[in-house]
Formats: sequence, C-alpha cells, structure tokens
Amino acid sequence: MHRRIRRGIVARMAKNTWSNEDLKTKRASPGWRLEAGDTTHEGTLDDVARIAHERHQRGEHPGVIREIATWVELEMIQLEKLWMAMGLPMA
Repeated sequence: MHRRIRRGIVARMAKNTWSNEDLKTKRASPGWRLEAGDTTHEGTLDDVARIAHERHQRGEHPGVIREIATWVELEMIQLEKLWMAMGLPMA
C-alpha cells in the first residue's frame, strides 16, 4: 500500500515542473525548502539555491529543493463564519 501511495505522490510531484523562465520569476519568492542529508533550510528560492550551490562546490550532494505547500484546515464552524463574512447565503 505504501508503495502505491508513494508512486502517486511522485507522479504528482513530477507534474510540478517549471520552465527556466518560471523559475527566474520565482527567485525572490519565499516558501522553498532545501533538504540535504539530515538538514533542511528554508527561505526564498535564491536562498536555498545558493546553499545547494555551496554544497555542490564542497563536493557534497546539493540536496533537493521543494516548494513548501501550505495547507489550511478549517473546522465547520470556522468555515461557516468565513462564508457569513463573505456574504454567502447560509442554507
């Protein structure tokens, strides 16, 4: 079961590819994580790319850079209050 789930996650991750132009526009955007060995670094895409480059220059594996996804879970009461604040009809 884990393998099937992991394959699904990898397949979704493979779809999240950017062109070089897209990456250039995202350089100053926060919300990126470098996973390198037992350490992680977070910051802008420029920040983590520089750290990956430094690791590569030292002969280490540069690591993996991922965009951090933000997930928010709202309880039903919070969601209803949000709908009310937005002026949406409550049935």
